[in-house]
Amino acid sequence: MCEIHASNPKSSARTISVTDAVGTVLAHDITEITPGQFKGCAFRKGHVIKPEDVSHLQRLGKEHLFVLDVKEDEMHEDEAAHVLADALMGEGVKVQGEPKEGKINIIAERSGLLKINKEMLCDVNMLGDIMCATLHNNTMVQEGRIVAGTRAIPLVVKKEVIERAVSIAKTGHKIIEVKEIRKPKAGVVITGNEVYYGRIQDAFGPVIKKKIEESGGEVRGMYFAPDDETYIEARLRELIAAGCDLLITTGGMSVDPDDVTRFAIRNLGAADITYGSAVLPGAMFLVAYIQQGQEARGKGQERNVSHDPGPMTQDPIIIPVLGIPACGMYHKTTIFDLMLPRVLAGEKIGRKELAELGHGGLCMNCEICRYPVCPFGK
Repeated sequence: MCEIHASNPKSSARTISVTDAVGTVLAHDITEITPGQFKGCAFRKGHVIKPEDVSHLQRLGKEHLFVLDVKEDEMHEDEAAHVLADALMGEGVKVQGEPKEGKINIIAERSGLLKINKEMLCDVNMLGDIMCATLHNNTMVQEGRIVAGTRAIPLVVKKEVIERAVSIAKTGHKIIEVKEIRKPKAGVVITGNEVYYGRIQDAFGPVIKKKIEESGGEVRGMYFAPDDETYIEARLRELIAAGCDLLITTGGMSVDPDDVTRFAIRNLGAADITYGSAVLPGAMFLVAYIQQGQEARGKGQERNVSHDPGPMTQDPIIIPVLGIPACGMYHKTTIFDLMLPRVLAGEKIGRKELAELGHGGLCMNCEICRYPVCPFGK
């Protein structure tokens, strides 16, 4: 029994003798039935006939086949899928096995942060006859997880289409990558008179510690501080001296007179200070960067400007500072969960990156939080 499917109208389809079919492409599935033993597909549409297939086909009673010829300017779907996947992939990903019916999966070669160049991906999908679907950009993935699937849509594809896809992929960063996440040595300063003087019990510390450890890092030091920018600044300096490569401050981020945490960060000489994000919860989030040694040079200036994303310079060492507003205490998922992996992947976060989060940046406050399997941050 044969199922005839529509073939690529750009390719010549014809009926041919089985004995002359070696090297041609099947345009239909061929079913094999062995009573009491097997019933299924012996040869699938798109299969390239090999010399050893001829006798098998004859045993199935096939003397003629409906086939497609692959011309010089065309490419079989499986070969096209391989070439396309190779063009799309950057560091940290690899193909999973061999293509089947023109489809091939791309998986994470390591655990880390999935990065998708959405604009270039769209350009590739606009070409027609080929496609690629991915998980969301900035998704944390484990080694071996499928992050993308790509395929040639018809049985044969014009080489020109594949060549254009390869050309698009060469114009910038690769379209699909998994960035490695460094294991931070975090220093935390929890601010607020009410906690420092024991009027209420701290709720920030356990939350921050848990999230840092889940990222593979450690909290090297944790201080409590009153609403005093000089005191907060001194504790942050101590954490830098202790070898912390990520500073986290909690509370003191609003506009009340006693909320002075961001001024203490500025006093360290922090550069590229960006205050405010397009995320709820987390609108009063702050991110800044301290060059090691810079903290002793004087006071920096707070500013809200755009920054180009890219890996942080390793020499000299740059220490990110994340200021988490009060929402971090009572919301399970906040801006901190969105930004921590990106910072640990070496991204430079500025006004543009925080503004882009507005689309999808509204938490739905579900009764049972299922993040990251939800739209938040996407």
